[in-house]
Amino acid sequence: MRILFLTHSFNSLTQRLFVELRRDGHDVSIEFDINDAVAEQAVELFKPELIIAPFLKRAIPESIWSQHRCIIVHPGIKGDRGPSSVDWAILNQETSWGVTCLEANAEMDAGDIWASVEFPMREASKSSLYRNEISDAAVTAVKQTLERILSGDFKPQKLDYDQPDILGQWNCLMAQCDRMIDWQNDSTQEILIKIRAADSAPGVQDRIGGQDYYLFNAYAEQALGQEQADAGSILATRDGAICLKTRDAAVWVTHLKRVNPEESEFNFKLPATHFLAKQLASAPHEQRVPELPLAPETTPNGATWQEIRYRQEGDVGYLYFDFYNGAMDSDQCKRLQQAVAYAKAQPIKVLVLMGGEEFWSNGIHLNQIEAAESPAEESWRNINAMNDLCLEIINSPNQLTMVAMQGNAGAGGVFLALAADQVVARSNIVLNPHYKSMGNLYGSEYWTYLLPKRVGDEQAQQLMQNRLPVSATEAEQSGLIDACINESREGFLDRIKADAKYLATSVEYAQRLALKNLQRQQDELQKPLQQYRDEELNQMKLNFFGFDPSYHVVRYHFVEKLPKARTPAYLASHRVVSG
Repeated sequence: MRILFLTHSFNSLTQRLFVELRRDGHDVSIEFDINDAVAEQAVELFKPELIIAPFLKRAIPESIWSQHRCIIVHPGIKGDRGPSSVDWAILNQETSWGVTCLEANAEMDAGDIWASVEFPMREASKSSLYRNEISDAAVTAVKQTLERILSGDFKPQKLDYDQPDILGQWNCLMAQCDRMIDWQNDSTQEILIKIRAADSAPGVQDRIGGQDYYLFNAYAEQALGQEQADAGSILATRDGAICLKTRDAAVWVTHLKRVNPEESEFNFKLPATHFLAKQLASAPHEQRVPELPLAPETTPNGATWQEIRYRQEGDVGYLYFDFYNGAMDSDQCKRLQQAVAYAKAQPIKVLVLMGGEEFWSNGIHLNQIEAAESPAEESWRNINAMNDLCLEIINSPNQLTMVAMQGNAGAGGVFLALAADQVVARSNIVLNPHYKSMGNLYGSEYWTYLLPKRVGDEQAQQLMQNRLPVSATEAEQSGLIDACINESREGFLDRIKADAKYLATSVEYAQRLALKNLQRQQDELQKPLQQYRDEELNQMKLNFFGFDPSYHVVRYHFVEKLPKARTPAYLASHRVVSG
């Protein structure tokens, strides 16, 4: 079918649907929902057979839905309506939720139901549910809808609350008063639920040190919660996060955002201690909040937050790094490089780089760069730290290395993964193996060495130029990754551990390791890694310090989440055709 996506942004759900439907042979073009006139023009140019809205923040205009079939992908069960569906589902501790495809009409979320798919709820943040269960259910529901439309004999279900299978209801936009934390009375679990229901937007508003912030990304803490302190007070810091006392334990909060920033302040999320550094440093010595680092190899007693952790099982080492939204700043890269070096020094045969549950990696940390005194200098520091990390993985002569992608990856994060000997991914993830959409960045992370080795020179250039996401299945078919595993989250982890154990005990292990090292020696003689790095960084220096400001402009728009002024031509194919 000829399908137009009308969407607020090209978010993870939209990308997942885009790659799935294109793989099924549908002709899909995208238009950002900027205003009615732009949307109407897109429909006129593309002349779609169907319009799908995977992520909207306002209603489709009557001029479009009255003339064309429009399917809303709503993140709720049958009958659920309103703009905060998942927020309410988490806050109300629903045990089951779903995604419903319904036809747009004059009333919000009240159109005929074409498909609905339910799933069991996890104890997870809103953004995690969107990237996993909601995306999976949306793909199934949209494909069912397309099949039913194409069949021509399916009659969609009317929204009738007297029907026993329609269990949802209207819920208004969730306000901050609905999310407000009562530190004196709320339990740790209740606080976690409130913050999870607001992550990644809008966050939970709270007051810290006389300033109002939005709180994001919370984890339970048991050991520190035994200290005598006022509920809501800061007990400790760790790697940019703060630990806050609750009435029965404590919680770590990794990121904050100003509620009412001054004109000179940042209006985006940053690690919590970025905002609180002066306050923490100016406290009297006896009231100073301690920094409590937790080494990756330490296994804590009870719940806590550990951004990088190393666990060993026999001859296999597993290195987990759970960076918020997959972004890796200079210090995180350095700490992860040190953790890789530590793991390589252990008596292991296989090192598995697990990344995080939500993301593998999205490369350099654009928010931290934007907040730096000199974004160009911080960009340079960050990309060099990423390169050092890549080099640490490439130069692993005593182990075979694996990457297990549990979550999405983009830009430098994809090429970081290629530094390993073997790359495996879950089938439901999306990869963005390119840099150019961030203001024509050239890219580094040794991509000019790693990518052609896997897919060849011609396809390497195509991947870097097209700026489009690819599915894990497509990545496997092209040779970008080695294997795509169609398993649940738990099944994927079990499979990775079984494969790593088998590799470590295989009779072919010594031969594989010797061949790897021989190949590395031959590659180094042909062209040293330092030369690849120097050539890439010469281009990146122009991006960061040169006359073309594209990278800095696009980064600013990205981190500040400024409204889109147009849809990029690589997404809006209907506009390319029309000229």
